[in-house]
Amino acid sequence: MRLSEMFVPTLREAPAEADAAGHRWLLRSGMIRQLAAGIYSYLPLGRSVLLNVERIVREEMDRAGCQEVLLPIMQPAELWEESGRYTQYGPELMRLKDRHAREFALGPTHEEVVTALARDEVNSYRKLPFTLYQIGTKFRDERRPRFGLLRGREFIMKDAYSFAADWDELDRTYQAMNTAYCLILERCGLEYIRVEADAGTIGGQGETHEFMALADVGEDTIVTCKHCGYAANLEKAAFLPADSTVLMDAKEANEANETNEGAGMLRIETPGVRTIAELCSFLGKKPEDMIKTLLYLADGQLVAALVRGDHELNEIAFKQVLGAEDLILADDATIAAHSSLTVGYLGPVGLGMRMVIDADVAAMKHAITGANEVDMHLSSVRPGVDFALDQVECIRFAAEGDRCVSCGEPLVFTKGIEVGHIFKLGTKYSDAMGAAFLDRNGRQCAPVMGCYGIGVSRLMAAIAEQYATEDGIQWPVSVAPYDVHLIPVSWKDEHQQKLVLEMEQQLLDHGFRVLLDDRDERPGVKFKDAELIGLPVHIVVGRGAAEAQVELGSHMLAVSGEAKRISMTAQEAVSYVREHIRRV
Repeated sequence: MRLSEMFVPTLREAPAEADAAGHRWLLRSGMIRQLAAGIYSYLPLGRSVLLNVERIVREEMDRAGCQEVLLPIMQPAELWEESGRYTQYGPELMRLKDRHAREFALGPTHEEVVTALARDEVNSYRKLPFTLYQIGTKFRDERRPRFGLLRGREFIMKDAYSFAADWDELDRTYQAMNTAYCLILERCGLEYIRVEADAGTIGGQGETHEFMALADVGEDTIVTCKHCGYAANLEKAAFLPADSTVLMDAKEANEANETNEGAGMLRIETPGVRTIAELCSFLGKKPEDMIKTLLYLADGQLVAALVRGDHELNEIAFKQVLGAEDLILADDATIAAHSSLTVGYLGPVGLGMRMVIDADVAAMKHAITGANEVDMHLSSVRPGVDFALDQVECIRFAAEGDRCVSCGEPLVFTKGIEVGHIFKLGTKYSDAMGAAFLDRNGRQCAPVMGCYGIGVSRLMAAIAEQYATEDGIQWPVSVAPYDVHLIPVSWKDEHQQKLVLEMEQQLLDHGFRVLLDDRDERPGVKFKDAELIGLPVHIVVGRGAAEAQVELGSHMLAVSGEAKRISMTAQEAVSYVREHIRRV
């Protein structure tokens, strides 16, 4: 391909909206452009990268025995109402009406559509098992799109859905998809970790795992143990508290704390002091000396969560403990509507509602809490004495210093980008939507389902993040838009042009993808654009063209300590590419 004929609008400076390294280089190299918040156009180079990622995904799905389909983006609201997710999914679900006022959703995922398809077509165990997949556009109305392609409102995803006659069949498919995902990420050149995860809005009745690409810009926290290999995302991570406290039942906790020595509660005037940070500064105490009282609406009923001041509530764990369908943090207006509650000064003493107490709070000998009065706190509050420990659970996130639940070694916290997620759905959707088949004994059964998503555009963004340098993105061979960048210093020079065209033809004959910079530009402009585009190999043809001498540079192949470019003959350069560039 000739660069003079391509639409590659490179930029000397990154646009203001670029808030991550990979995002900046995708914009500066002319691969993507923002149309609106969270909505991007893929320009020719970016589309080439995306197609290469899709090729890898498609090849591994086919190798795993999956069958490709293409399902509608517009989905009737009735299907989502059947599954119960139309209201549960929340504001991220993009809703619209047609001219007849019929409600539709723009699909963020396709569980309902594919279950309806199976319900209408599968009536016997003889048609099971099978797995369908598609690669297409999805929509989610993200509250705060950010990091370019990493969190967008319109994105490209591969979603697959398996249907099995029983759990054993599902398990075999789940393991095959797990292997396929590992191969996809390895072929894309990504450093990743597979972690235990929460099913989120997809739901399910079995295990679920996420595939995390390691990156500082990642919004997910990965909790791992270097000793035994345990790995989970933060929402799912199990742990042993750093102070060796254990989860006690309510009776044990109350009995243990009734023996605590110390004076009774003390009232402390704290004018205008409402937050943990302000309270620590005012009293000269540490956050671990405090109890945070957080109020939530759980299926419309107020309930309190108690965690230590230095810990964060795990809302997913809290919701599971409550068995709630809907959980919302109570806002100031909701709290102020109750005469016995005071915004900013909440505490467990005399609260008068259901409380779920984190295990670390139950283990405290005394603490500082809100007094449920304006400008007033309580000190020397004894859990189990001054307020009952009716329900003690582990409802906080793991934190630095906590230990592995499997081996007791310290846990390590890193950042990652979720690029894939696999679920065992069980019969959640088939039961809700009435999908059924007759088994070998003539009994009517619900298909056992699995679902498997991988973000194709997010994979592209994750690769960009991991391979970003000070000068651009150094694309892995497997996904690079072209293999070789041919750069004549002067396209008007007869010897340079002749040699470049000869090399181009040789490389094309050997099946390589070649980008030729035939523009009438200064060498500095060409070299800068070559760094921005970031192809695996670039070959510079300059003064030595008459003697068939060139300079070869490669971020993929260069040995540590070597010069940025290596001088060699044109034939040696072609042989070098043939020997080292292997697409996976």
